[in-house]
Amino acid sequence: MIRLSRVGAPKKPYYRVVVIEKDRARDGRSIEVVGTYNPRTNPATVELKKDRVDYWTSKGAQVSDRVSKLILKFGAAIPVATEG
Repeated sequence: MIRLSRVGAPKKPYYRVVVIEKDRARDGRSIEVVGTYNPRTNPATVELKKDRVDYWTSKGAQVSDRVSKLILKFGAAIPVATEG
């Protein structure tokens, strides 16, 4: 799964976009860091390694709701896997 992992000081959030097994804890050990998200800047900044996100989604990784919204908002097109 591709989701956010919180880092940073209390009341100063900073997130890493990570590839992680779905049943691990939010800040558990990840497989790979594929980007960052900083909501404290104006406007918020998102940096993604698009080639690595594409690679992991092609291998079957699901993208979390929040990460998919960030991808849509900041213009990186990620193919959505259709089930069925």
